[in-house]
Amino acid sequence: MTARVGWPDVAKGVCIILVVLWHVVTKHAIAVAGAGPVTDAWATLNAQLLPLRMPLFFLISGMFAARAVNAPAGTPWRRRAGRLAAVYVIWVVIQTFVLALTPDFDTARAENGWQLLAQLTISPTNLWYLLALAVYLLVARLVRHVPPAVVLPVAFVIAAVAAAGVIPDLGNLWQLVQNLFFFLAGLRLRSVIERFAAGATPLRMLMLGGAYVAAVGAVGVLGMRRWPGVWPLLAVVAVAFGVMACATIDRHASVIARPLRWVGQRTLPIYVIHMIPLALIDGALRGSGWVVTPAVEAVWPIVLTAVVITVCLAVHAGLVRVWLGVLFDPLRPIDRMTQARIAD
Repeated sequence: MTARVGWPDVAKGVCIILVVLWHVVTKHAIAVAGAGPVTDAWATLNAQLLPLRMPLFFLISGMFAARAVNAPAGTPWRRRAGRLAAVYVIWVVIQTFVLALTPDFDTARAENGWQLLAQLTISPTNLWYLLALAVYLLVARLVRHVPPAVVLPVAFVIAAVAAAGVIPDLGNLWQLVQNLFFFLAGLRLRSVIERFAAGATPLRMLMLGGAYVAAVGAVGVLGMRRWPGVWPLLAVVAVAFGVMACATIDRHASVIARPLRWVGQRTLPIYVIHMIPLALIDGALRGSGWVVTPAVEAVWPIVLTAVVITVCLAVHAGLVRVWLGVLFDPLRPIDRMTQARIAD
């Protein structure tokens, strides 16, 4: 198995689609005039997927970070973390200027230099996944010689504390802290996860899916969301189901798996761009007088998610064609100069 084939790319494809869908529903659909119970159902469904989306994303990221984290020289992890941090800075700045055109769109945006500085450091924006990965690589490097039996329980406790609402509400900072456990689990338990995925069957997928639904229902009905340890445990169940489901799809449903793998190999441009077309589409539709019916509410989030992803990939292709691929890999010019110097 490699990062570019098999169920991990299926999982990444599923996760990025769910991320876009989440923002489509929570930042656009629920704000549309005339939205009713169908949109509420979409919002409820998306909320139940919170323990799955980002934890699974980080688990997969951790699985393929071992070479960079454990390299003797330390250069690989620094370069990877530097790339992620640089992409985060570039696209936060781009978003700041573009989103100023859509002031009614419900998302965080910096309105002055101090707010921009906060978003680049202690109050991450919707692009927080990139900053989190850069921080996680640093943490993983620092604790690389500490046994998993020590690292993972400590990370789980940190996740439990963050999920309990103890951390100040600074943008997505709590999510950054909370998901460290899943990145480290992917990094330290890759062989265990691969064996687990290798045993995927439709029956096991359904059983874990039932366990996930039951756990989500219990947490919601009993109001256990902020009980110590409950949220990370729920996310563990969700991630186990996610791995099993993606491995099952990859093995038994190639018609579904192929496009998901394709999307999963292109998550970065979708992730960094998607909020911009979503905001512009939302701004164009506001006050346009379009009619919202239950049928429209049912299909619109799916249609808009597909449209936004398509636009992101088209914009990415266009930027690369006009020599602006550096926006997605800021260290590429340095790498080229280094390679040219070595060749000389």
